[in-house]
Amino acid sequence: MEYLPHRYPFLLVDRILDFKPHQRITGLKNVTIGEPFFEGHFPGHPVMPGVLILESMAQVGGLLLLEEKEPGAPPPIVYLIGIDEARWRKPVVPGDQLIVEARLLKARRGIFRLEAEARVDGEIVAEAEIMCQVAPGEVDG
Repeated sequence: MEYLPHRYPFLLVDRILDFKPHQRITGLKNVTIGEPFFEGHFPGHPVMPGVLILESMAQVGGLLLLEEKEPGAPPPIVYLIGIDEARWRKPVVPGDQLIVEARLLKARRGIFRLEAEARVDGEIVAEAEIMCQVAPGEVDG
């Protein structure tokens, strides 16, 4: 929460498991029945919306681009500016642990291209190429 501006119910990263700055990152999202979106998606058959899986992937990927910040400074904003090659392979349901890995593919003029995968129990449930931009002055690129 120190590095992401998102807050409940839109904070979709619980913990970072592995981090190599500007190379790769792995994050975890515990998917629980208490998530507010399950109330309507779908009653009696809860499935995490695909766009929120992508958002979790984007949040983990955005952390990959950030430098250490001054204590007490507000977190920079990473803007999602594009999604390519998005695919969903399996539904994500309450009780799943969503493991998201993102790798930096390219950085050019402040635009970053990441490759991201989301897995549950070692199986890919979603994958995409994500393009994003950090608010001006927050990251070299």
